[in-house]
Amino acid sequence: MPEFISVTFPNASTEINPLPNAAIDPNYLIRYARTLDDYGFNYTLVPYDSSSFDPFTIGATILSVTKQIKVIIALRPNTVPPTVAAKSLATLDQLGGGRVVVHLIAGGSDAEQAKEGDFLTKDQRYGRLEDYIRILRRAWESAEPFDWDSQYFKFKQFSNRVRPTNKTIPVSVGGSSDEAYRIGGSLGDIFGLWGEPLKETKEQIERIYAEAEKAGRTDRPRIWVTFRPIVAETDDLAWEKAHRTLDALTVNRANGQGKVPPVAPPPQNVGSQRLLEIAARGEVQDRALWYPTVTATNARGASTALVGSPETISESILDYIKLGADLISIRGYDNLNDAIDYGRYILPRVRASLSAFRDLHSGPEKLRVYQM
Repeated sequence: MPEFISVTFPNASTEINPLPNAAIDPNYLIRYARTLDDYGFNYTLVPYDSSSFDPFTIGATILSVTKQIKVIIALRPNTVPPTVAAKSLATLDQLGGGRVVVHLIAGGSDAEQAKEGDFLTKDQRYGRLEDYIRILRRAWESAEPFDWDSQYFKFKQFSNRVRPTNKTIPVSVGGSSDEAYRIGGSLGDIFGLWGEPLKETKEQIERIYAEAEKAGRTDRPRIWVTFRPIVAETDDLAWEKAHRTLDALTVNRANGQGKVPPVAPPPQNVGSQRLLEIAARGEVQDRALWYPTVTATNARGASTALVGSPETISESILDYIKLGADLISIRGYDNLNDAIDYGRYILPRVRASLSAFRDLHSGPEKLRVYQM
């Protein structure tokens, strides 16, 4: 059964109602985390930004106040040595009873990486990422001390006595470049994609699977696809809400309160470039995939919306599950209220549809055929 991901927000600031320089609001953070837990989300991503809060501390707080939800820690390899990260992640995993995933970000922007002293080229960053994953895995699995000597890391006789609860921690990789496909396909447990049309998503999944096969894997990475649903009682009301959301994003960016400055250079990362190229083809793709939110934010991060009633949004999500998406990330623009709406009207509907299909077609073996 596919699983659902949200994103953790440490305060009430949103893209449509930003609160400049907002500090952590512990009560809000706890309420948000428990809301996700209560409404059946499986994971929450704790994002990383060079100027924002520490994901490990946020993650520990979430684990301490929830019972089921797993925490995905976003981590850039330039910020923490892999030997330290291995112990920190395993410590957090023990505290959460095996509820930790790590999402590794090679770094898509030279300027953003430089803010924290990282001046490697993009190709070098992916080379470092590959080493980083291999070191993490060995640190979690090796009972004996080991050495490492590569272009990016060098140490001798590292010994790790901090073991993950379930012997290892799932590693997620994302991106849309050739190197991202190669490394994520060959080494990732999960591969993250932004919300593109069905045709392009299918092509990307096939690339990832091909890299897994080329690497000699007998399994495949689970596929994670991200959307920003704008949902209302009917399709017409949802489209009215979508245009109000777009107006707010546009005004906030013009006032310097958006995710990117009013005048920003074209994005350097391939994923954002792909989103902008698709946006130039038309506002709506497939059933309900809406792209003006992409252009309004210069494709900064996950920015493709799904617009419609709960029925339309659910059917759109099912379209991606049919392609092989195992993990569906949904977060809106009114963070807490949207998470509640998704938990009430989207997650149960999608799960009920899949359960009904599975029962009708006699088990998960048939469902996998349906997905592909």
